[in-house]
Amino acid sequence: MKMIKVAIIGAGSMAREHIHAFGSLENVIIKGIFSRTRSRAEALAREMEIPVVADDIADLKRRTGADLVVVAVPELAANAVAKATFVEDWAVLLEKPAGYDLADSHDIAAAAEGREKPVMVGFNRRFYHSVMTAKADLDSRDELRLVTVQDQQSYAEARRYNHPEAVVRKFMYANSIHNIDLIPALCRGELVELKQLTPWKGEETEILLVHLRYSSGDIAVYEGIWKGPGPWACSISTPSRRWTLQPLERASFQNAGERVTNPVDPAPEDVKFKAGFVRQAEAVLDKMAGRSSRAVDLAESLRTMTLIHKMFGV
Repeated sequence: MKMIKVAIIGAGSMAREHIHAFGSLENVIIKGIFSRTRSRAEALAREMEIPVVADDIADLKRRTGADLVVVAVPELAANAVAKATFVEDWAVLLEKPAGYDLADSHDIAAAAEGREKPVMVGFNRRFYHSVMTAKADLDSRDELRLVTVQDQQSYAEARRYNHPEAVVRKFMYANSIHNIDLIPALCRGELVELKQLTPWKGEETEILLVHLRYSSGDIAVYEGIWKGPGPWACSISTPSRRWTLQPLERASFQNAGERVTNPVDPAPEDVKFKAGFVRQAEAVLDKMAGRSSRAVDLAESLRTMTLIHKMFGV
């Protein structure tokens, strides 16, 4: 079996999680790392026994011969770093969002046009055992779906975590994307209608409600709580069964005519590793090998970014 050589750009918490996930696969070796803060890259390399700490992206490719590079850098750095990786001959996995807003995403996608090697985006929640179990069950029955996504965000909290102001102003792309992406992931067909039931008023917004209808007949409702507490959650209702994901990593279902809730145990890899990361890594390798894969490409990422733009109007 061919060993897949992986390089990492970034030395923060998400880079660490990708190293854990890819490193757990038997045909993968983590060959090198680069970060604009070299001391952090050196510390992570020592901890994770990564042999190469590179001086820049070209040096990372030259010294590792990597087949895949994983990019996990802050939102405002993603554009320049992504474009630098596109110059090299390797597959690319960009941590989401691939762009801090829709225009930035389009610019990244344009720069990737014409590449032979795939460019993928890390939507790990699609690979949660909870989401995949619910979706597999839903796909086994041809029933209309009502998908309700509950989101909670706060400009004040985003600023407390020292996010740059440009990211804070577009925080629906940086953070709400985790939840909003479940809508196109679970609803079938194309979006045919979208209505803001309450207006988006920027920082004055308390609640944003959006109604979405798809060509399959599936309906989605987005509930965004922007001032006040609220869980991240998702439910999918059909005539025969209702699925609830709350927290998103945990699934349960209720059958029609019953009053009991049936929990689904999480997969071991979603407990030992950051949820969804191992199955996502496997999907990335499948995509690189030309096999059937659920890995999310730039076109699908743009679909979600465009949906966010339509929902919020920013």
